[in-house]
Amino acid sequence: MKNHTMMNEFLLIGLSDHPQTIHVLFVTFLLIYLMTLIINLLIMFLVLTDSQLHTPMYFFLGNLAFLDMSYSSVTAPRMLFDLATKSRSISFPACITQVFFFIYFASSEIFLLSAMSYDRYTAICHPLQYTQIMSWRVCTHMASVVWVLGFLTALVHTLCSLRLTFCGPYTIHNFFCDLSHLFQISCTDTSINILVIFIVGGILGLGAFTVTFFPYIRILNAVLKIQSSNGKFKAFSTCTSHLTVVFIFYGSVIFIYFVPTKSSLLTLNKVISVTYALINPLLNALIYSLRNKDLNNGLRKAFHHIHSNKSSN
Repeated sequence: MKNHTMMNEFLLIGLSDHPQTIHVLFVTFLLIYLMTLIINLLIMFLVLTDSQLHTPMYFFLGNLAFLDMSYSSVTAPRMLFDLATKSRSISFPACITQVFFFIYFASSEIFLLSAMSYDRYTAICHPLQYTQIMSWRVCTHMASVVWVLGFLTALVHTLCSLRLTFCGPYTIHNFFCDLSHLFQISCTDTSINILVIFIVGGILGLGAFTVTFFPYIRILNAVLKIQSSNGKFKAFSTCTSHLTVVFIFYGSVIFIYFVPTKSSLLTLNKVISVTYALINPLLNALIYSLRNKDLNNGLRKAFHHIHSNKSSN
């Protein structure tokens, strides 16, 4: 009979054991994390301070920037610490906490992308009623639902993971704790946990997926009817940015949670995990900031204001 114990500590394998590779990875991911923080903080600052960005679209974009910054911070600091100190152990409470917050922010982003899709659908397909439909009251209620659903999703999965026991080896083949990693090293039957993932993913995830993608069928029809080529370009540009973010995010989620992890796919799983946890938040910020004329104008005004204040002093 196996000795089922509640393990107090796990070992994170990380991304590499080679000293030279570790240094390169540390510098690379430190720069990625710092850029993620700076750009997303800048987006949040502009959305809060620029009156021209006080619209539903930028309200949701500010929420997205906060989410990207938050769920990147769940994994990046710990990974950088492990690379710098070569410390690979993580306590069970710390591991479960990381699981909870990572699912919380990631699932909240899934629901937020749905809200952003509905906002774009309303703006393009119902422009005359847009301000009435997407009032500030509606926007705050939608954002509240996003955060509450994200919290409940994380809570359900985390509570289910507490039933797991571990009997060795206590090695996680990645650089952070996630549900799929705990399932791999658990000696408890994980069929209930997997069933919960498919039920939650089937109800909430599929619902969010439908709400996110279905409006784009209507949006495409509406855009094709726009007479102005400039209007078509602007609408397509906004939608392309959003869809790019959505495809990258959903692709990563589906691979990690719905594709069985085999030993032959461990390296690929690490690559997808890096993309999902570290690259996506930076890509989101770059896609929205570099392609968005209003944000770029807001940034120029902010720098001009700072420069004018310095000159007057």
